[in-house]
This record gives sequence, structure tokens and C-alpha cells, in this order.
Amino acid sequence: MLHRDQAWELLCEFTKSEGLRKHALAVETCVAAYARKAGADEEKWSVTALLHDFDWEIHPQLPDHPVKGEPILAARGVDADIRRAILSHANHTGLARETPLEKTLFACDELACFITAISYVKPRRSVFDVDVASVKKKMKDKAFARSVNREEIVQGATELGVPLEEHAEFCIKAMQANAEALGLKGEA
Repeated sequence: MLHRDQAWELLCEFTKSEGLRKHALAVETCVAAYARKAGADEEKWSVTALLHDFDWEIHPQLPDHPVKGEPILAARGVDADIRRAILSHANHTGLARETPLEKTLFACDELACFITAISYVKPRRSVFDVDVASVKKKMKDKAFARSVNREEIVQGATELGVPLEEHAEFCIKAMQANAEALGLKGEA
């Protein structure tokens, strides 16, 4: 199996944008926290989260992403179950999410992006200023972070079997614990 540092190198090979790299780290942060909570293989879950959008810059159009990225991962020796989880995180592939890893990756993807966006509009630009109430309020504002799919945030929590508020709180706390690496510690 690919180790986390190898997954990071692979991500950086294909992803030059600092923003997309930070997104991968944010999703990894949330997914890894769920792995710890479930007693699952944290490294495997981290590798999956890091690589979920690795091909976005070379395949920025749907349905190409992540379908055209999957053979690249296969050629690099990425396990089939990790590749399947990556494929299933995109609704347009039609691949049903079956495993806890697949459901967790999907549930954390859009939410991590949304929490990051909320952090950026806070006065201190800090994830420490984000709470569940601000997530719920911003979800109603369709002009805010309009590229983030709110339906998928709700669907993700439902598939995970966790109330949306609880899921948001869990991911906020996970991201707060890794705020410095995510660039979300904030300004003084």
C-alpha cells in the first residue's frame, strides 16, 4: 500500500495549486479523524483523502474527474479499494458508496471546503471562529461559496448516518486541531 508521504508526493506531482493541496489536507484531516474514531486504518484513509482530487488540474471537467485519474493511480500501485473510494466520491460516476471509507470521504469533501470558505470570511480568517451555527447560516446563503454543493453536504451526513450538526461539529474540531497546517490558524 502507498504510504501517506508517497501519497503527498503523488498529489504534489499532479496538483500545483496551493489551494487544492490545502483542500486535500483539509479533507484528509476530517477523514483521518473519523478513522481514529472508528478504529479504522488511519493511513489508508489519509492516503485516500489526499488523493481524492489529485487529478483535478489535469481533468477539471466532469465526467473526466476522477474517472481519467483512476488509471494513473492504478499504474502507480494504489490499492483498488482506495481507487474505488475515490471514484465513488463523485456522484456522476454512479458508483454506490458502500464502505465506511467511501461514505466518510464523500461526507467530508464538500464540508471541509465549506468550513474553509467560512474561515476565510471571518475577521481573523480562522477556523477557530467557525461553529455549527455559522455553517448552518452560510448554507442558506446561496451566494456564499456557490461552488460548494450544499445538497452533497447534507447527503454526505445522511449516508454517514450522522446528524448534519454533529458531522459539522466533528469536522470543525478536527480542522481546528490541524489549523496551522491548513493555513486556518488565523491572524492575530
